[in-house]
Amino acid sequence: MSQQKMSSQPLRLVGKLQQAQLEATMKVLVPIKRVIDYNVKVRVKADNSNVDLANVKMAINPFCEIAVEEAVRLKEAGTASEVVVVSIGDKSCQEQLRTALALGADRAIQIDTDANLDSLHVAKLLHKVVEEEQPQLVILGKQSIDSDNNQTGQMLAALTGLPQGTFASKVVVDGEKVNVTREVDGGLQTLALSLPAIVTTDLRLNEPRYASLPNIMKAKRKPLDVKAATDLGVDLTPRTNLLKVTPPAERQAGIVVETVDELVEKLKNEAKVIA
Repeated sequence: MSQQKMSSQPLRLVGKLQQAQLEATMKVLVPIKRVIDYNVKVRVKADNSNVDLANVKMAINPFCEIAVEEAVRLKEAGTASEVVVVSIGDKSCQEQLRTALALGADRAIQIDTDANLDSLHVAKLLHKVVEEEQPQLVILGKQSIDSDNNQTGQMLAALTGLPQGTFASKVVVDGEKVNVTREVDGGLQTLALSLPAIVTTDLRLNEPRYASLPNIMKAKRKPLDVKAATDLGVDLTPRTNLLKVTPPAERQAGIVVETVDELVEKLKNEAKVIA
């Protein structure tokens, strides 16, 4: 009996060692997008051709920032060994990549292009990055606050054939699986995904940190590789055309009514919200 106990002990130690090795070598890839800062009031160009970006403060898409924070927390917990951030765009997106590096990412990749990309273009380019980097986990925001499509994560999962957990409010890596708690209409749903996997973040997953000045300085020395989008073999021919951009209608000033009867009359005959 004692011999069985003694022989099973090394087996448990080997299992824990294998799990620790798996977690210690986990690479996390985080795609991020450069968008107008959410505190800025968006302006439309006079010719209604697009949004006016002249002298506008830009930032990391808020959902992407949550993804960066979650990846950095996994590294701080000893679960992940490396956090790689990637962004698609011209040289200006390097500012957001450096910000992500200051938040705790280890290195960055810029896919250089000035083309106006659809969600499918982005997913195909990210697919090439996933093939090259071979991450065990891809974490990205569920949507961007500009195009607001909520498509890229799902398309990337389809292209890579990896399991996906969308709208994550909790992410727990457990050995060779990642448990993703997601918010659905009926409450909470928890999925156990085999690694490698793709996760998209929701607002309640975490609260991103601010980059400290020392980390901002350190980020300038972290590696940032630039790859041409044309070298990745992806057809970037536009599949949609932007016809017109218009601002929302301005809110009309309210009125003051003297009596309840007058209020009911206006709600019935003018606003037509009651019968």
